[in-house]
Amino acid sequence: MLSAGLKGMVIHMHVNGIIAEYNPFHKGHKYHLEESLRLTGADYTIIAMSGDFVQRGAPAVIDKHARAEMALRCGADLVLELPVLYATASAEYFAAGAVSLFDKLGVVTHLCFGSESIAAEHADAIPLPEIASLLLHESGAYRTALKELLRQGASYPHARFKALMQSYPFLTEYGDLFSSPNNILGIEYCKAILQRQSTMIPVPVTRLGSGYHSSDMTKQFSSALGIRCALYAEKNPGKLLRHLPAEAGQILIHYLEAHSPVRCDCFSAPLYYKLLIEKESGYEQYLDVTGDLSNRIRKLLGQYTGFEAFCDLLKTRDMTYTRISRCLLHILLDIKKGHMESAKSMDMIPYAKVLGFRKSAEPLLNAVKQQASIPLVTRLAKARKSLEADACRLLNQDILSGELYQGVAAIQCGQPPIHECARPLVIL
Repeated sequence: MLSAGLKGMVIHMHVNGIIAEYNPFHKGHKYHLEESLRLTGADYTIIAMSGDFVQRGAPAVIDKHARAEMALRCGADLVLELPVLYATASAEYFAAGAVSLFDKLGVVTHLCFGSESIAAEHADAIPLPEIASLLLHESGAYRTALKELLRQGASYPHARFKALMQSYPFLTEYGDLFSSPNNILGIEYCKAILQRQSTMIPVPVTRLGSGYHSSDMTKQFSSALGIRCALYAEKNPGKLLRHLPAEAGQILIHYLEAHSPVRCDCFSAPLYYKLLIEKESGYEQYLDVTGDLSNRIRKLLGQYTGFEAFCDLLKTRDMTYTRISRCLLHILLDIKKGHMESAKSMDMIPYAKVLGFRKSAEPLLNAVKQQASIPLVTRLAKARKSLEADACRLLNQDILSGELYQGVAAIQCGQPPIHECARPLVIL
């Protein structure tokens, strides 16, 4: 409910939006939160966070509720779950879904994202909006070059980079923008903002420490990948606490007292079953799965030994491990091409599913309730009854993916799973 004093008012505040996975939350993430507030002077921070499965086509190492609590204890005010359809999608749809979510809240003024090579104070010198506009309004020369490079067997990220350089020579001095995941996502965020004609201001925040793909654990800010690799290998997670803020480290240790870290191979059996029962019809109906990949899966299924090993077996020069893993995850979670088309017809995001919030953020919550064009979902059973059919199908995907994750994680530890609808919000 809105307080009586807020009804009918236009609420003016600065609100940062951060799109994240926090897999897990580490010191670099806390720096990003704090630096974003310093740069924008925002009153509040809202996180659009991937749920139990993430964009590289894998399960999160610990569940979404633990990761949401980490974010809240380290400075976030409100954590929303990015629907699994977008959380596990390619960069373009991942960005489009998250930007749509923030735009429809009606209160987010700044979109803050990490960048490997762009300092916010010098962002005006980098043509991010111009690059985003070129990608949004593709020239004929660019499309022709991209098609030819893909035909020659280049992976999509490499083909797009080469086609841009060929079609727009002035971009060559900014070539490093296209060589790192955070910069690529930053361009996609800017593209989505332009596409929606949103008033949100993109704010790049310089990323410090180990690179996104680095497993180096010697620097002040270690990457999430390095921490995950150490978690999978290390029997004493307490040794990793120096890489996490104290608040997040306590949550991680408490979580791991009852659970094991989750990885792709934990889902090897259910994935094999899904692939087996659909072998005859093929897999081309699933999001991102091409006819060639479908045929390759069918051909090599007899050599299946596990999720991760199968990704290695399927990858080719023009299809990366991550893209393969994402496709297999879409098959496992029953995410089909038609689901994305349905989502587009709803303008991407039809609800905002709350994972947790700070009680001190009541003015922010009141502002969202007044100004958002989509409902805040805090009770799943109630939302299932009130949302329209297509929106309810999207929500049911989130619920099903959460049920699967919780079930697999619980079975590993000999525990009964907790139903998704029974999990309480994280409220601090």
